[in-house]
Amino acid sequence: MDKFKEIFEAIKADPQNKEYTKEGIEPLYSVHKEAKICIIGQAPGIRAQESRLFWNDPSGDRLRDWLGIDRTTFYESNKISILPLDFYFPGKGKSGDLPPRAGFAQKWHKELLEEMPEIELFIL
Repeated sequence: MDKFKEIFEAIKADPQNKEYTKEGIEPLYSVHKEAKICIIGQAPGIRAQESRLFWNDPSGDRLRDWLGIDRTTFYESNKISILPLDFYFPGKGKSGDLPPRAGFAQKWHKELLEEMPEIELFIL
C-alpha cells in the first residue's frame, strides 16, 4: 500500500472521524507526489462533500481565473494538491458553515506534506 493510501485509511479510522466514516463519507482532499502547488483552504462545503469535487462553484471559477488555469488543469494535472484545514464538511452554523475542527490540520497536514517534496508554492 502506498503512503498516501495508508494516510487516507488512517484518517478514516481516526476516532475523531468515526461518525463520517460510519455514514460512508470519505475524507475530501487531493494530494499528488509530483504537485508543485498546494492550495490550503477552510473545509469542504456540503456541495463539495456531496459531489466529491473541490472548488466546484463560483469561488472556484474565480480561483482558477486568478491562477490562469482551466478546470482540466486544476482537477486532472496532478500538479496541484488541495489540503483543506478539515477534510469533512463541518456542518451548518447560524450564518454559514461551521469552521473547520480545531487541531485537524495539525494532525494530518505534516504527514501528507512530507510525501509532496516538489511543492514550490502554497496558496492559503
